[in-house]
Amino acid sequence: MAEIIDGKAVAEDVVARVKDLAAELKAGRGIVPGLAVVIVGEDPASQVYVASKGKKAKECGFHSVQHTLPAETGEAELVKLIETLNADPAIHGILVQLPLPGHIDSGRIIQTIAPDKDVDGFNFVNVGKLGTGELETAFVPCTPAGSMLLIERVRGKDLSGLNAVVVGRSNIVGKPMANLLLAANCTVTIAHSRTKDLPALARTADILVAAVGRPEMIKGDWVKPGATVIDVGINRVPAPDKGEGKSRLVGDVAYAEASKNAGAITPVPGGVGPMTIALLMANTLVSAYLREGLARPSF
Repeated sequence: MAEIIDGKAVAEDVVARVKDLAAELKAGRGIVPGLAVVIVGEDPASQVYVASKGKKAKECGFHSVQHTLPAETGEAELVKLIETLNADPAIHGILVQLPLPGHIDSGRIIQTIAPDKDVDGFNFVNVGKLGTGELETAFVPCTPAGSMLLIERVRGKDLSGLNAVVVGRSNIVGKPMANLLLAANCTVTIAHSRTKDLPALARTADILVAAVGRPEMIKGDWVKPGATVIDVGINRVPAPDKGEGKSRLVGDVAYAEASKNAGAITPVPGGVGPMTIALLMANTLVSAYLREGLARPSF
């Protein structure tokens, strides 16, 4: 059976290091990393995510600010708020919780965030830096950044000579994940819904990253023996065995099957999920370090 990659434990390690470095920054320079989270509307899932991010920021010793705006907030008003946060020296990271209401252009809002405060890594400047290998000053989207840390725990930082297959081509996970793997000297293939003979391609992967949003799409016989499998998917499916109307979380990988072939694999839940908020904290700390002219800390 495969080694289970414990994302919760790795996330705790990352947060512990963030706390230590934040305390050093405050003691040495009087600087407290600041994170501003903006939420528009009352989507229940978004409310939960925002609350957990704010709680974790306070746990890390950050200056944590939340702006909760009504669903009818206009785009111009939201842009004005972000511009105010861009100019606020007490704020190092700005996060706008997605999705936004339909009358607001999410793309415009994301590009309004100053690149050096874009801790989600979605601004075109940060996308370009990642794509060209400028990792010292780039902010990388939190989910692929966290996934990369999990891979490094198993394979090390230098992945030279390994084949990686990323199933999924989203701007949030698939594409940045591929760029991170390229930067670590993998040979990378991005697969997607139009890929021919996906099972055969997946079997070539020493590192297989699943980020398609389809429950248990990646079957056990798609996994090369000994491969490292990173399952980014979080899908809720019916669980009649638990009772009427009950459900459970599964990933994009058929975990029980894949575990028999994989050398190491992330579970769902408890794999990539906890890493996302941990890397948001890390990115906020990095922003504070870079603004002070300090070397980028490692995690």
